[in-house]
Amino acid sequence: RVGAAPGLVPGAAGSGLGHVYEAAGEEALGDDPALAAELFAAAAGAGRTTGSRRALATALAGDLDHASRLTDQVLTAGAPQQRAEAAYVAAAVLAHRGQTAQAVRLYEWAGTDVANGFAAVGLIAVGRLADAQRLIQPDDTAARPPTSLSAAATLMARGTAESVTGPPAAALSTLVQAATLIDPAGPAVLLPDSPAAAGALLAMHCTELDVADTLLTRAEHRGTGGALLATRHHLLRSWVLLLRGRLTDVEQRLPATTTAATAAQGRDDLLATALRVGLARRNGDLVGLRSAWPDACQALIGQPVELFNLLPLGELAVAAARLGDSHRVAGHLADADRLLADLGDPPVWTVLPHWYRLQAAILADDRDTARRHAAHLDAARPAGAWAAAFADAATVWLDVLDGTADPESVVAAARTLSLAGLAWDGARLAGQAAIRTSDRRAMALLLDSARNMQDRGTRPDPGQQLLSAREREVGALVLAGMTYKQIADRLYLSAKTVEHHMARIRQRLGCSDRHELLSRLRELIGEPEVSA
Repeated sequence: RVGAAPGLVPGAAGSGLGHVYEAAGEEALGDDPALAAELFAAAAGAGRTTGSRRALATALAGDLDHASRLTDQVLTAGAPQQRAEAAYVAAAVLAHRGQTAQAVRLYEWAGTDVANGFAAVGLIAVGRLADAQRLIQPDDTAARPPTSLSAAATLMARGTAESVTGPPAAALSTLVQAATLIDPAGPAVLLPDSPAAAGALLAMHCTELDVADTLLTRAEHRGTGGALLATRHHLLRSWVLLLRGRLTDVEQRLPATTTAATAAQGRDDLLATALRVGLARRNGDLVGLRSAWPDACQALIGQPVELFNLLPLGELAVAAARLGDSHRVAGHLADADRLLADLGDPPVWTVLPHWYRLQAAILADDRDTARRHAAHLDAARPAGAWAAAFADAATVWLDVLDGTADPESVVAAARTLSLAGLAWDGARLAGQAAIRTSDRRAMALLLDSARNMQDRGTRPDPGQQLLSAREREVGALVLAGMTYKQIADRLYLSAKTVEHHMARIRQRLGCSDRHELLSRLRELIGEPEVSA
């Protein structure tokens, strides 16, 4: 390790090599930020001014506590340029801890185009849309030449603003563009959040689950945001599976999720603990739910409500009702209502929270509250087919509770939820209706519908279904760098057969050239692990 080398000891004879250590730190920043932090420390000991770069490397390595201490030192006594970078790092640290309002102040103080973009995202997240819009500067009036990072930050801010002022399709498009711009930076850039994570959360709120999974898969493959955001991307992909009702797949990811939860900071700790709560609730595991509940409550206490943590908050609201512990979440739910009201109650962010609140009211047998949330869902119906699906299901739920539900209407509403990706929610609606009817024929219809939807929830992701097992095998060998002849020899096929497989893969994935084909294969299959 570099720390053991005599030349890296502050004040040593090799102190004239400070610029060499600094250059080496810059070189290592993307691949090994922990090593970069040591090199920047050595450069500082040799007289170079590298405090803010050391803080940046330390944050990228995942040590937020140490990064925070380093930024405080630079902000107190550093040079102006160093202080601006330290403010950026300190703001990112606060954002990862879920302290968005405090992060915004530091981003605004830093004053760069990149910082302004992320400040605008944070302002919207805490309900200050008008302040955010003043920071989203039009391209033609930019004071400095735009970089890919500043352009991505601006697009992320615009996409977030569009999500509360217009249809979700436009916002998703803008956030996907931002994610594409940030992709080449990989793990070398410190981000408060990624466009992929913001886009995935938005997509989950409007049941565009395929879009969410594609964004997160690409971000994981590219290493966007380094170790800090790897945890977030992993957790959010697990949330996509949870919403789909693919509970077995979520369980299989739990060892990695447990590791992620251990490394989680603030907001991601809330994601991780709420994920466990949601899994236990959907599995009907009351013991597991009670076991996970204290950690979830502890994570919730330390997190102010913001736009991007409404999803775990909704899940905890339902669990609290199931456990008769709703007072634990009452304050946060009131804060969520105020936040959404400040933003004008944008449908794309309000529908799913009202759905969760409806489910909580049903579990608590609170008919008046259930009707109130059903009315909110009905009012949001014009926002799109996804909103109408929730509204229809809410109306049917009220009929189920009143004992007046028509079985065909229940099946139709449940199927619409299932087709939107929410197979577990659809199956629960049909199943509860079956339990509450005395008509044997209706019961059989509803139970059969519930079983079909449960089966739908356990099927592989659509991306997995695009390719057959043999096509995935061929694709993995292509990614490993084998020629068609080598693949043919490996799989005991003819080279012509391999060529036909690749032509079908290209057609199914809709790829126009080899580069795009290889990128899509990596997204679907991952990096190959091919033995000799």
